[in-house]
Amino acid sequence: MNHDKLSFPGLGIELDIDPIAVKIGSFEVYWYGIIIAAAMLTCFLLAVKQAKKNNFSPDLVYDLMFITLPCAIVGARIYYVIFKWDYYSKDLGKIFDTRSGGLAIYGGVIAVLLGYFIMCRIRKIPYSTVIDYLAPLLPLGQAIGRWGNFFNQEAFGTTTTLPWGMTSPEIRSYLSSNCPTLDPTMPVHPTFLYESLGNIILVCILFYMRKHSKYAYETSAMYFIGYGVLRFFVEGLRTDSLYISGTPMRASQLLSVVLVIGGLLYIAWVHYKKLERRPLPERFLNGKSSSKSAGGGSKNVSKVSETSGTAEADSAE
Repeated sequence: MNHDKLSFPGLGIELDIDPIAVKIGSFEVYWYGIIIAAAMLTCFLLAVKQAKKNNFSPDLVYDLMFITLPCAIVGARIYYVIFKWDYYSKDLGKIFDTRSGGLAIYGGVIAVLLGYFIMCRIRKIPYSTVIDYLAPLLPLGQAIGRWGNFFNQEAFGTTTTLPWGMTSPEIRSYLSSNCPTLDPTMPVHPTFLYESLGNIILVCILFYMRKHSKYAYETSAMYFIGYGVLRFFVEGLRTDSLYISGTPMRASQLLSVVLVIGGLLYIAWVHYKKLERRPLPERFLNGKSSSKSAGGGSKNVSKVSETSGTAEADSAE
């Protein structure tokens, strides 16, 4: 990409945009990478800061941090490659060329959740406690990270007459080459902005749920419902969607529908069964009493009964 001018004609705004933040000789550092790193750092600093008042171990947050980055990158890349296999199968070497783009958020989320699950099983930690605590931070990272798409001038939508529509030589070139039914001279939806703002709203909802919910995985399920709804509508506007091979179906929209339906059914089920979250084992709380449920979900932690039907959902993991 080259240094480019990005404008919002309806707002009378014009910006000089360069995706490269630093260049020393042939070495280049992109704004995209800086923003993604800043998003992850922000989330983990907040996770550490909020840990003690939520009866969650700060040391455990650091352990999770080392799992997150590799899982997120590898998972996001694998997901993208799967749905672009017709392209990558012709030159397998391009699979490892991440600098040219090609990461999918859903793939990163799936891989991170799998990495956490494996760690929790090995260390005998309640999985729901971990992901319910971190759930509000996931859309926060996504809200920040989407601004990397702004600097790359990618992940935008179809043409629009709305005043906040944006355009640039890079966008016009993409539309001319890939979207023959669209007028490349018209502005496009800044879908990265829609998703960023939607994720901020979701963050607020999840922080509230984490504080007040006592049920296992309920906060996490609400993330899947909220992000699923948001992504379904945003994805319908985008011009670079990944499609299920041989169909006109957008992969992310289908997955969004599955997550929304699954999340709603799960919340109904967990309330019916009254499956409460367990606190972390005391060895992860530096010897502190675990009188509160991790994640602030319950002031009084119910003991798990071997004979009642209210056993914690983690026992089935």
